[in-house]
Amino acid sequence: MTATYLTHATLVLPDSVLHDSALLIEDGHIAAIEPSAAPASADVLDLRGHTVMPGLVDVHCDAIEKEVEPRANVLFPLDFAVAQVDRRNAAAGITTPYHALSFAGNHFGVRNVDTAATLVRTVAAFRSHSLVDNRIHCRYEVTDASAVPVLEMLMAEGVVDLLSVMDHSPGQGQFKTLDAYLAYMIGNHGMTREEAADAADKKAAALDGAHERVNRLVAQAHRLGIPTASHDDDSPQRIAAMQALGVRMSEFPINLETAQAACAQALPTILGAPNVLRGKSQSGSMRAIDAIHAGVGTILCSDYQPSTLIAAAYAAARHAELPLNEALALVTANPAEACLLRDRGRLAPGLRADVIAVASVAGQPMVTHTWSGGRMVFAAGYRGGQPGTTDTSRRQEMHALA
Repeated sequence: MTATYLTHATLVLPDSVLHDSALLIEDGHIAAIEPSAAPASADVLDLRGHTVMPGLVDVHCDAIEKEVEPRANVLFPLDFAVAQVDRRNAAAGITTPYHALSFAGNHFGVRNVDTAATLVRTVAAFRSHSLVDNRIHCRYEVTDASAVPVLEMLMAEGVVDLLSVMDHSPGQGQFKTLDAYLAYMIGNHGMTREEAADAADKKAAALDGAHERVNRLVAQAHRLGIPTASHDDDSPQRIAAMQALGVRMSEFPINLETAQAACAQALPTILGAPNVLRGKSQSGSMRAIDAIHAGVGTILCSDYQPSTLIAAAYAAARHAELPLNEALALVTANPAEACLLRDRGRLAPGLRADVIAVASVAGQPMVTHTWSGGRMVFAAGYRGGQPGTTDTSRRQEMHALA
């Protein structure tokens, strides 16, 4: 593989930011930070005014479901959808996306067991052709007994990279009231009110045996070394219960008290990048930026919109008053560590060369280049970028980007 020499860039390292610096990529890995010179055979890319950082690691994004089912009950071919979401992630600078696929019964279009399992295998089959390192995050709805043997089979096949457990029953978690649940099912899944009410009744009835099913799946995940997470935790008691089952991360804790309880037990917390950008939760839960500011927000994920991840990291740098390297750790080093991926997430010699370059375009942080395993998989030339060239202008650019 040809060497690539990135020069005159701002490099974001784990514990510092280097200005007017250089990075060398060779054989799919980061060969050196600030090498003395470019190898004679290297492709040299002047990234003056750009910020170079690790490729983003997105532990939860269900955008693939919208690629498959852009409208209720309108399904595209699965192989087509997988190829399209791969391109979206490369353009967003997400070099390690975890496609979040829900196993939630037979009432939710793409979110039924058979379609979800087929989609998991379609993503796995596409990996040898993909631009980025596509991974699978299987979301188990605890009220669905039929999904348990399917998920066990998928884990045994080696195509599951993250398992989370979720309970969308009305009256707790994301849906604090029955009305909130009904509104979601009507708006997101095209149900009538009667159909949504029937789904709520069936979900409540199916809670029997949920604890045993979750315990069974999490135990297998542990045996196979698959990371685990809980979803929409709403109390310290829920955190304790999930930890007792062996769950290792807390996704979208509902309130600050729950996020604090998770961090007190050394469980990373996963928050939504759209929440940061919008300044609020779509379901009335806590603001993600408040958790980050309080020091109990560990990881940002794109949730449902890949393009939000880099923008939210810059927004966190401003609103939570974080140094840039600490803000970017929310979308690089922290999720990589939580998912046991110790070969990426940082700019350091010897690590996998998942690298992106970002420029300010009309005040927005825009990904201009993406390298996945040392191979350039995306490049864009924007007009009118105004990168800073002095310490003062760099600070002003950071403020504008956030």
